[in-house]
Amino acid sequence: MVDRIADPWGERTPYGPGQEWPVRVDRYLADGRADADVDRWVQSASVLHSNGDALDIAVADGRIVGVRGRAVDRINRGRVDPKDLYGWQANHSPDRLTRPLIRDGDRLVESDWDTAMGRIVARSKELLDGPGGWGHFGFYTTGQLFLEEYYTLGVIGKAGLGTPHMDGNTRLCTATAAAAMKASFGTDGQPGSYTDVDHCDAIALWGHNVAETQTVLWMRMLDRRRGPNPPAMLAVDPRATPVAREADLHLAVRNGTNVALMNGLLREIVRRGWYDHDYVEAHTVGFDELCRIVDGYPARRVADICDVPAADVERAAELLGTSQGLLSTVLQGFYQSNQATAAACAVNNLHLIRGMIGRPGAGIYQMNGQPTAQNNRETGADGDLPGLRNWANTAHVEELARLWNVDVDTIPHWAPPTHAMQIFRYAEQGSIKLLWISATNPAVSLPELHRIRQILSRPELFVVVQDLFLTETAELADVVLPAATWGEKTGTFTSVDRTVHISDKAVDPPGEARPDLDIFLDYARRMDFRDRDGQPLIDWSGPEEVFEAWKECSRGRPCDYTGITYEKLRGGSGIQWPCTDEHPDGTERLYTDGRFHTDPDYCETYGQDLATGAEFTGAEYRAKEPNGRAFLHSVDYQPSPEVPDDEHPLLLTTGRTVYQFHTRTKTGRAPQLNQAAPDVWVELNPADAARFGVVEGDLVGVSSARGSIQARARLCGIRPGVVFLPFHYGYFDQDPADRTARAANELTITAWDPVSKQPLFKVAAVAVTKLADGRGVPSPAPTVGGSAPPPDADVPPTVGGPAAEATSGKE
Repeated sequence: MVDRIADPWGERTPYGPGQEWPVRVDRYLADGRADADVDRWVQSASVLHSNGDALDIAVADGRIVGVRGRAVDRINRGRVDPKDLYGWQANHSPDRLTRPLIRDGDRLVESDWDTAMGRIVARSKELLDGPGGWGHFGFYTTGQLFLEEYYTLGVIGKAGLGTPHMDGNTRLCTATAAAAMKASFGTDGQPGSYTDVDHCDAIALWGHNVAETQTVLWMRMLDRRRGPNPPAMLAVDPRATPVAREADLHLAVRNGTNVALMNGLLREIVRRGWYDHDYVEAHTVGFDELCRIVDGYPARRVADICDVPAADVERAAELLGTSQGLLSTVLQGFYQSNQATAAACAVNNLHLIRGMIGRPGAGIYQMNGQPTAQNNRETGADGDLPGLRNWANTAHVEELARLWNVDVDTIPHWAPPTHAMQIFRYAEQGSIKLLWISATNPAVSLPELHRIRQILSRPELFVVVQDLFLTETAELADVVLPAATWGEKTGTFTSVDRTVHISDKAVDPPGEARPDLDIFLDYARRMDFRDRDGQPLIDWSGPEEVFEAWKECSRGRPCDYTGITYEKLRGGSGIQWPCTDEHPDGTERLYTDGRFHTDPDYCETYGQDLATGAEFTGAEYRAKEPNGRAFLHSVDYQPSPEVPDDEHPLLLTTGRTVYQFHTRTKTGRAPQLNQAAPDVWVELNPADAARFGVVEGDLVGVSSARGSIQARARLCGIRPGVVFLPFHYGYFDQDPADRTARAANELTITAWDPVSKQPLFKVAAVAVTKLADGRGVPSPAPTVGGSAPPPDADVPPTVGGPAAEATSGKE
């Protein structure tokens, strides 16, 4: 097999437009095993990225020993991401949590489940019985649980406790995807299908390093690019990523200027007549206002704001405007940047005015960053209502109340749901007194980490952490619950293009670790939540029962699962929702008839002002008379909330590497992956580095107004004036007595998009200073994402700043 560390994407299987993507089955078995050494293969799918690749788990002697891709699956056709090939080894890590832990003074000690759950329940009942009740509870969850676990948590929070303070780390990676689709199309849910790669003649990647974040999707794109009649490719990214190097045109825009770029591209397309007048007239609202806004963004002005050649803006508009089948993908370069929802909506605008939606090859992927983020949004474990319902629509809330048999007023709907950053603010202020964190690590992943650690350390805040390992967050908890993980439990989850997979239990969890579903059900039982008739609010006992209950919650909604069963999901390919008795094989594309989910009685939101985030009322929404038409939303460009100055003259952007996921809780414990990218690095443009006398491998300090870190320098083709840090690296593998600050989020700002409330990780101002000579030190990670800068790259007049002080990172 090809070395998938040296070559993350494997060998090519070229194919042409309209052809089926050829099968290529990837596999890895540990210790030189062969298929004959495998006792059984258990069906599953990936949980180390958001693509949704189907795979089988190899089991021998009661242990996981490898994986292989599922050739029959519609998403990956047998291919597997490097993280999936090797990441399962974390299941066997010797530092897995196997017993509950409880705080005893300044340390955590092993306990039993009755004692640990007893502490949680006692504190919960004390808070419920006191003044403020439900307002004291906060839940912060993940993008890696199963649908059944999210739905159970959503019912506990919204109908058991009645708290609006529920969100997940999906707020950090995918909130803008949901917000943009709600704003443009009326509800969440990807319009397109991964098979649009098979049909398109142009691909535009908007702030999306798909080569490292969804490698199997990139394989599909590369295979089309190596076949006959390949699609043209546009990449928008300040870094010279593998995507940028592959693209026919790369726009290395200045961080935070995406809205200006999109306005300029839309202006060119409208002025040159490259839009579908009939489609716009019949299926959209807001075209005249869009034209008025974008008319102020000629290519020369866009070039000045974005710092890219005006000719390249015009070339990009031509590529987009003359294609016959345009596929767009959007991710964190837009979602975690300035004016995030406005920029993502502008991509929707592009497809709507060109009529590039609802047919093969004309698709939009408003991507997710995590494998089960879609389920978090669908089931209501975050700030949304289950079934993609509208919290401001009383009829929708009444539907849920009937389904759960609770009073309408029990379900929080009197104000917008509380987003993640506000949850932590309430915890900081003291109104949230119990914070339950499941399967995520905010002590590394949230912005401005010094503040987050202070919040989690407050004696008045009772912190519950449910995870696999003693993470940086778990170290600060009052109770730590050992959870089972992928391969050790059964459930379903849904990928970006609405494909639902099942993941069956392959092996038992270690020690006393329990599935997350069992933990939530145990809490509900001990809390004795009751419905309006005095019966148990939750009477489920296993995942399939939860799935059947969820199907009823989804009935008639955009994410209708009623035609899906566990039996149908086993043995073949995943199935796309909506799937009903009328459409038993699922639905490949939405909006094929040009009718969108914008009816006031059906839509998931009444909308928000994209510039301020102000909520529109139902009456204001109805006055727009959408009548099934999509909305064209447009706003003027505004500068980022933080821009470079004399003290911090560089822009920081953060992101992923192909070899690690999130905060490395799993991938950092897989030998091949950790050896490939063991430590943080900072990417610098060579011209910038020369100003400090920095060479490859030097130790540098990176500092912002909020903190500083140390990292080895890597010189590559990032745009001048911008530095890049991967955000994965916390402190779990450092000596607790000598932890060197290396988490990128020590530097990032506490600011968020006004609509999606997604934090802005990509617009912090920083300074870079050489700390120690590192000549001869190898680059800290394989150069998958770097390249030399173009010879005519502009260099900003000043770089650097005051020396960065190294902080210990100790609590």
